[in-house]
Amino acid sequence: MNGMFGGGNTITLFRVRGIRIAVDWSWFLILFLVIFWLSDFYGSLLDQPGSSTEPYLLAVASAAGFFGSIVLHELGHAFVAVRNGIGIDTIRLWIFGGVAQMDRESGSPGVEFRVAIAGPLVTAVIAAVLIAIGIASVGGSAFSDAIQLRVSADANGLTAMVAWLAAVNLLVLGFNLLPAFPMDGGRIVRAVAWKITGKRSAATRFAAGLGRVFGFIFIGVGILITFNGYVFSGIWLALIGFLVNSSARAATMQTAVAGRLEGIRVGDVMDDSPVAIPGDTTIDRALDEYFVRYRWSWFPVVDDRGAFLGLVVRDRIEQIAEIDRQRAVVADHLEDRSRACHISEEALLESVLGNPDMRRFGALMVTDGVGRLAGVITVEQLGRALKPH
Repeated sequence: MNGMFGGGNTITLFRVRGIRIAVDWSWFLILFLVIFWLSDFYGSLLDQPGSSTEPYLLAVASAAGFFGSIVLHELGHAFVAVRNGIGIDTIRLWIFGGVAQMDRESGSPGVEFRVAIAGPLVTAVIAAVLIAIGIASVGGSAFSDAIQLRVSADANGLTAMVAWLAAVNLLVLGFNLLPAFPMDGGRIVRAVAWKITGKRSAATRFAAGLGRVFGFIFIGVGILITFNGYVFSGIWLALIGFLVNSSARAATMQTAVAGRLEGIRVGDVMDDSPVAIPGDTTIDRALDEYFVRYRWSWFPVVDDRGAFLGLVVRDRIEQIAEIDRQRAVVADHLEDRSRACHISEEALLESVLGNPDMRRFGALMVTDGVGRLAGVITVEQLGRALKPH
């Protein structure tokens, strides 16, 4: 469920094209529950105890397939976002699904729509392929029984696993397409409303309003089915409703804040006289003439034409042996990913909100149309712009 909250400590599993795939500790609870439930289901289907080897292995394989489906769903969002100039650092999986963490919002309704629809399209393709495989294996009637998770279905273990994965992907697809912002369907609604009105803030308020309505519906239905004996499913749905409601309310509040910045460019509020270190400056000179003098923890670095190269951080260059500091230059010791710590002076100020590099360094370098360092915008300047006038 792209855009849902996810937090806490994470474990990095692997990387795909530089995107970190990480899991929250809560994700292991889901894997345990899926394996526990499916072991019993496959045991009943195969007329074997759930603790037998075959039902257990099928359950583990199904859990891995479910995990892979969610990762592919989020990678669909991520790859389209990257193609449209939106950075993706991490895909995080947690107890309520997955989220691709984008470094900024979409800049147009078209980009918003493409990014939002990409995940559901991937899930739809996965479900279609699995259904085609199942029908080709046992026929339409038998696979229909299997996809409805009937223990009486005339299907072997592998076919039952394919059917379960098809069913869960269809469920994920349908649920994500509900117009409940910030889920995928809600983001699609926002993109359409944005296109019609031409105003992202108005579109966000509309989509977030729908999200809150659906959030209350989820909570109500969850409570209802809990009292009808489906305790786990009811609590689960109610918690999702609470999260959807909270996320939509937060989006509404953020939109109100961003409204104060509407039409203001980064260049309108930046400091246009930043102190920068030439890239060919040696480390010992940089420490003496900049870091000791100004007592800042980092500085922007430029080349001889004034083009922004990146950031040099004091803690990093102080690790260089003193004997090497007279030869090493700052351009060779820039902070990792520091080339991303800049924004165009023509960018709207609202695009700075939530920027991870702004949170990390407390400022963003501002560049002109040809990449030269034009200024710097700090958290303090952003705060002053947000104050009511």
